[in-house]
Amino acid sequence: MRSFKQLSSLAKKIRTHVLKMTHRAKSAHVGTSLSMADLLAVLYGGILRVRPKEPDWPERDRFILSKGHGCAGLYAALAEVGFFPLSWLEEFYQNGSILAGHITHYVPGVEASTGSLGHGLSIACGMALAGRREGKSYRVFTLMSDGECDEGSVWEAALFVPHHKLDNLIAIVDYNKIQSLGTVKDVLDLDPFAAKWKAFGWAVREIDGHDYKAIEDALKNIPFESGKPSCVIAHTVKGKGVHFMENSLLWHYRSPNAEELECALKELEEAL
Repeated sequence: MRSFKQLSSLAKKIRTHVLKMTHRAKSAHVGTSLSMADLLAVLYGGILRVRPKEPDWPERDRFILSKGHGCAGLYAALAEVGFFPLSWLEEFYQNGSILAGHITHYVPGVEASTGSLGHGLSIACGMALAGRREGKSYRVFTLMSDGECDEGSVWEAALFVPHHKLDNLIAIVDYNKIQSLGTVKDVLDLDPFAAKWKAFGWAVREIDGHDYKAIEDALKNIPFESGKPSCVIAHTVKGKGVHFMENSLLWHYRSPNAEELECALKELEEAL
């Protein structure tokens, strides 16, 4: 596992790539990519059992980015840990590029194409059940958005997993409290959020999704309860790391212009 200083450095690199990629491509979803950067840094900084030079290693942990619109963040993380060259990031969202605007399984290290929200947990269910029935030791992680928990398919899957006692599955919710058209509270209030998962039979832990120790402590101690799937509700800040993007609905769809990019990169560079 990397040190907290190394994790912070990795998260900063992810955020830097995200800003440059979205500016270059004039693409969206900067805020959601920034909010999950620290979670990705910890996952790929030592939690996930993966081999970047052998992406199809049969015993690897599976990771599903259910919030597929946040692909810039995952592409950046995968490139930084060696799944593919960093130079690929320069072609993000360009015609003919393998790095599409929603996460695609054609990219090394990506298990499934997602983006129609509410599907990731169901895909993870199937992988976890298959692994259990085949006697495999791999674990299945899925990173979800809070807004996609408006979808009924999420709660169907949430019922399925505890019924089958799939404690090899871990759902992480990036709870940044802003979705595409407004705050989560205004669009469709999820609270009491943790209580809902617990009522469905999950072992739940709420953490600060930008605290490396809290993230690591949670993800290193799974399953939280034997025989139960684990749910990590990570309280995060949309646009984290760039003050004028933080907690702003504007940055769900907007990309930074040249002046904004310069300011954002300078802020990241000066951050501890």
